[in-house]
Amino acid sequence: MKECNLLAPLLAIPPISLMPPEFWHRLYEPMLAIVQLIRAFRGAPVTPTSALELEHKLSELLREVGRCIVEWVYNDCESADRDILPMLQLEGVWYRRNHRKTANRNVATLFGKITLMRYLYRPIEELVPGIFPLEMRLGLAAARATAALAGRVGLYAAQCTQQTVLQALARDHGVAWSVSTLRKVTAAVARGMTQHREAAQVAKLLELLREAGEGGRQAILCVGRDGIFTPIRKLHRGYCEAAVATVSVLDHLGKRLGTVYLGHMPQEGQGTLSDQLTSLILDVLKGWDGPLPRLVYVTDAGHHQTKYFKKLLRRLRHPVTGRRLRWEWVLDYYHACQYITDLAEALFGEGRQATAWAAKMRRWLKEKPKGIHRVLHSAAALRNLRGLSGTAKAFDDAYNYLRKRIGHLDYHGYRRRRLPIGSGVTEACCKTVVTQRMKQSGMTWKLEGGQAIMDLRVIYLSGIWEDVYAAHLRATEVQSLRTQVGESQGSCRNAA
Repeated sequence: MKECNLLAPLLAIPPISLMPPEFWHRLYEPMLAIVQLIRAFRGAPVTPTSALELEHKLSELLREVGRCIVEWVYNDCESADRDILPMLQLEGVWYRRNHRKTANRNVATLFGKITLMRYLYRPIEELVPGIFPLEMRLGLAAARATAALAGRVGLYAAQCTQQTVLQALARDHGVAWSVSTLRKVTAAVARGMTQHREAAQVAKLLELLREAGEGGRQAILCVGRDGIFTPIRKLHRGYCEAAVATVSVLDHLGKRLGTVYLGHMPQEGQGTLSDQLTSLILDVLKGWDGPLPRLVYVTDAGHHQTKYFKKLLRRLRHPVTGRRLRWEWVLDYYHACQYITDLAEALFGEGRQATAWAAKMRRWLKEKPKGIHRVLHSAAALRNLRGLSGTAKAFDDAYNYLRKRIGHLDYHGYRRRRLPIGSGVTEACCKTVVTQRMKQSGMTWKLEGGQAIMDLRVIYLSGIWEDVYAAHLRATEVQSLRTQVGESQGSCRNAA
């Protein structure tokens, strides 16, 4: 057949001609199918339908070619020579190689599932499990997915429901997984990537600070945090408020240049998120050698937000100079406006008069010097002159809330200094990190599974996915493997 000779020119190329016959035997059938597909397309009328079928079938055949190549290359990494790497040491434990390879028939790649033939290494003395060095070298996630596919799975899981991810894997990669396998791979990817999240976020924030500080200008480092209720399985009763945080960089004009995100599943006291946020802030300041940015904390006055500021944030010292850091706590303007609305309804009741007074007070609060004093004086005067249409409790709660936080409501001064007055970025973080992915119809979460998704999602939304995944792969390289036959045999084929 003519098709048998189609690869002859390709096989004449020196690097390709060195490939063994079994390599080409694997490729013969899919390559022949491609040739026949092309002949069939050219021998029939060209229509949109035939073009569609050509591309779909060609995509499947090319994926099969890739699968055959990957399977052969990976299986050829370990030599069958018994004298090459008969023993190795990992983390102080010596292992001896079995005489025969065993099969892992469930390894998924970008091109579909392959059967990976690898040697098992058993411990010589210690009662520890055996290891598969080839799987470790390849960076298999949960012994089920190659590094390339695992990264794709993590990215899918950060954005889509598990059913959507499973459908995408079957459609685009020819991989049919159970929900259990998907969760195992996702959890493995999340564990590996989370270890490198902070370093990548610090690098991004430092880059943004350099951009904001061009020309010797003083940048603004803005921190926010908030809570959002999350649907938790019944076995985790008591706490269902997840916590999120943001760290943004603004230029001297108040323009936001970028933001990184943090998130944690419900936890009593939200201590983990507080530790992560504090560590991120200190690492950024430690790595920054320019003028100290203006430090702003923009939140509402919730319990955890207030506690974090009083107990931790305002007590922080610069990690290099040791000086106490000066933070400006800005109470979210729109949160304060809600209490003005409550005052208006307590004074006038619902209606046009309350709406007009509230609108005027919001404008005063935002634009007038000492605007909060004007608002409180007006509210107190109106109460004395005309009494209340609502309850005294409603008026007192709103009035006292604003009066106790006068020091954080100087919006005229904040705007003059180009500081942010709203926590919109943090409010949006609640929506993008949690609501869009984790609060869809019928969803409930266990703490561990929800945290894996949240970890992946904050990495994705922070715009550092590629950097974090690359760092994760570098860290998974087994640097502590040491052979008994010498360090010189360190190639992929001999050392794995």
